[in-house]
Amino acid sequence: MRPRTLGRGVAGVAALVAAALAPPGVRGQTVPPLRAPSDFDGIRDSAARSAALFVEAGKVLQHPRCLNCHPDGDRPSQGPGYPHQPPVRRGADGSGVTTMRCTTCHQAANFDPGRVPGNPNWHLAPASMGWQKRSLAEICAQVKDPARNGGHSLAEIVEHVSRDPLVGWAWKPGAGREPAPGTQASFGALIKAWADSEAACPTR
Repeated sequence: MRPRTLGRGVAGVAALVAAALAPPGVRGQTVPPLRAPSDFDGIRDSAARSAALFVEAGKVLQHPRCLNCHPDGDRPSQGPGYPHQPPVRRGADGSGVTTMRCTTCHQAANFDPGRVPGNPNWHLAPASMGWQKRSLAEICAQVKDPARNGGHSLAEIVEHVSRDPLVGWAWKPGAGREPAPGTQASFGALIKAWADSEAACPTR
């Protein structure tokens, strides 16, 4: 009995420490929902409806959980958007340079005691898909453009955002990090509805 009690005590202390270290805005936070595609059915103009769907999805696309790994340049950011420490670089494959690979610190899962996020496929988005400092209209154009999105069709983009585990990490980011709004499923539903309805972009 004693080892089990001790184990629970250590786990409890670890949880208290993680909670104490979390920024005030993250502790006990409720993730805001995303509107459903059906909420936009009242918009009669199909292009306007499509653009409105993308604007709603933009709450995820322009959230730090996404922007940090879609940097404007070769250095990712972290937390609410400050420069990554240590000052790592993208590297040729988006997984860091020879002397400092992403996997040096980022393992297959979040390591909450050290506040280090993780995923088996941790890497940066392609440089052509940098979203920081860009308007939602510019991001939309990038997402649609096969020359900048890795040669993917809209159907492949829908599949990526709906099922890719690294995208899904944005809703399970670990201790001290604010999750993206909604869920991966609700985000994927918005992107699918957008793709199915002209894939129109907002004007700004």
